[in-house]
Amino acid sequence: MDKNKFFGGIFGVITGDALGIPVQFLSRDEVKEKNITGMTGYGTFNMPPGTWSDDSSLTLCLIDSLINGYNLEDIGKKFIDWYDNGLWTPFGKSFDIGRGTRIAMKNLKRGISPKDAGPSDEYSNGNGSLMRILPLAFYVKDMDIKKQFEIVHDVSSITHGHSRSKIACGYYIQFILQLLKGNSPQSAYINTNNIAKNFYKDHPFRCELNHFSHIFENDISKFSENKIRSSGYVVDSLTASLWSFLNSSSFNEAVLKAVNLGEDTDTIGAITGGMAGTYYGLDNINKNWIETIIKKDDIFVLLESFYKALEGD
Repeated sequence: MDKNKFFGGIFGVITGDALGIPVQFLSRDEVKEKNITGMTGYGTFNMPPGTWSDDSSLTLCLIDSLINGYNLEDIGKKFIDWYDNGLWTPFGKSFDIGRGTRIAMKNLKRGISPKDAGPSDEYSNGNGSLMRILPLAFYVKDMDIKKQFEIVHDVSSITHGHSRSKIACGYYIQFILQLLKGNSPQSAYINTNNIAKNFYKDHPFRCELNHFSHIFENDISKFSENKIRSSGYVVDSLTASLWSFLNSSSFNEAVLKAVNLGEDTDTIGAITGGMAGTYYGLDNINKNWIETIIKKDDIFVLLESFYKALEGD
């Protein structure tokens, strides 16, 4: 596995998250007025530059668990440790936690199985599983496709159990896998559409495909910015991230485009960063941004361990 792309993908998530945190929840017009061009601080959560949110924390918790192999119960325990004790947080305390994730953490603590912990009603389709799912691409890449989707769906269900959230996560992982195979962004997009439409054509996912029709049936890259919504709704977040990545020619451009869309800036920055970091690699992420990331040395150590585990060292 290309180590530069592996590190790029994970640090892409964290960098995009950190770029977006200071302007989280601001409207598109408000963010454009600030014109985010680099790593800033304080703002919405009054945190210093390089601070990352629950998006990155849960991504790192997932990695921490996967180092020892895939175990859904252990992933759930890592998430509880994050929620209660601040595991893999910048300053020892979790913050910016979505409603669905809070409910899921309470369910896990009550002893509910991780597969059933995440709310599964239609109104629980925030982006809280999509934002943290990227590490699975590196873990499942050599498995058969049915197993890939099964694992991704189960890990999504820890916090988000509705079929729509599972489709978004499944799509994202397949898109990342296409990039890892060396495809161009546009080819990866076309290939992923074909893979996802074929896999999700049957029950219970078939009835959800209409919610993704603008991605599957159109060239999302040709949409104008005013047609792109940047809310925390999982379909909006996936759409905005694809649009930002497909309309950019560098990592820096992609994540800044995503963050400047406004609203759920940290998560759309993180999701876009995962795509762009995987494609362009760590070497093409702004080095000053990387240097600013809180606990970057600890993160590098964790990623080295994960990489060695994946390579069988």
